Amino acid sequence: MTSSFDFAPLFPAGLPAPTARWTGLARYSFVGGNNDSEQVPLDELIEATNIVLRREGRSLATYGLAHGPQGYLPLREFLVTKLKRDAGINCTVDDLLIVSGSLQALDLVNNTLLTRGDTVIFEQDSYQGSLNRLARLGVNVVGIPLDGDGMRMDVLASTLADLKSRGIRPKYIYTIPTVQNPTGSIMPESRRAELVRLASEYGVPIFEDDCYADLVWSGHRPPAIHAMSPSGGVIHIGSFSKSIAPALRVGFIVAPWDVMSRMLSLKTDAGSGALEQMVLAAYCKPHFATHVPALTKTLRTKLDTLMEALNEQFGTAAEFEEPKGGIFLWVKLPDQVDTLKLYQAALAAGVSINPGPEWSTSKSHSSSRLRLCFASPTHQQIREGVAVLAEVCRKEFGVPARSANVEKRA
Repeated sequence: MTSSFDFAPLFPAGLPAPTARWTGLARYSFVGGNNDSEQVPLDELIEATNIVLRREGRSLATYGLAHGPQGYLPLREFLVTKLKRDAGINCTVDDLLIVSGSLQALDLVNNTLLTRGDTVIFEQDSYQGSLNRLARLGVNVVGIPLDGDGMRMDVLASTLADLKSRGIRPKYIYTIPTVQNPTGSIMPESRRAELVRLASEYGVPIFEDDCYADLVWSGHRPPAIHAMSPSGGVIHIGSFSKSIAPALRVGFIVAPWDVMSRMLSLKTDAGSGALEQMVLAAYCKPHFATHVPALTKTLRTKLDTLMEALNEQFGTAAEFEEPKGGIFLWVKLPDQVDTLKLYQAALAAGVSINPGPEWSTSKSHSSSRLRLCFASPTHQQIREGVAVLAEVCRKEFGVPARSANVEKRA
């Protein structure tokens, strides 16, 4: 639908750029946080839907199902048990807020704590959705380099000292410590303890994004930073997007009441979708603990296929550290490759990738890097898509110098 009325003069300053029209997914899609469609537990979700609707469906007539603004009580009860078992977090249902995916969690935390001109500390390579929000808010982001164990504490310590010397107290330290996005690293317990110590010393809260923490290959993860903080200076967020299904849009926040009460006053949507919460609670209690290991096993095989395809098609031109879980591979190509330009050329050939500069606080560091999501495409699509990507990259940048002699699959 088009309009002859000119709305443009009425738009306030500072609006984000307009969104392009949706034209569908690329033939070979390695973007976003989409998961494996075959691993959505469809039959069990259908069963859970029938059970919970027959039992409690009439409560949909009341906002929040008469369970209050923090979300459906059985789902919060499940999370209390899960967080204790998996992450070592001791919390009650009153410490939990159900939100519309982790993106709403980001917005609520940011709108509670930040104003234009504030400073926050981030991992140098980080989640695009978090970085974009801060750019729109006019917040100064200081990036800390990562190594194989996550955020480097030596650089964090010197950065905090430097900011303090200039009279700047960061509003928070944002970290994805368990299956970091995009690098796939896991911060060990000793480094988490050092992060807690530094944050306490400088009076800075920690914002812990644990949205990928269920997808660890080994099945074991360190305690959440929230569980290790004696002062309670940690806001913890998580999601069912990666463990069950992203389109459900159900996430959660664990926070002290003095922060939670402020976030509740900003959550003006009259509650996140109740049906999704009801179905998740009915599904998760009997099935979550067995579903996640099966999902991670499948994802691990897709990662192996992706790494094999990259080695086959790019050879030594593609460098990467094997992630310890999750759905992403962070790839470094030779310096002459501009992944923002590669993204455009690859898309024209039917391959979508996430260019590195969109996932980093340092455009120079990330200019030849890209993030590939391996969860959504099939094994055959992974192999074919990487072959097309290598062909495009060679035409555009001469990398790799020679394409692998591989028979293309129909």
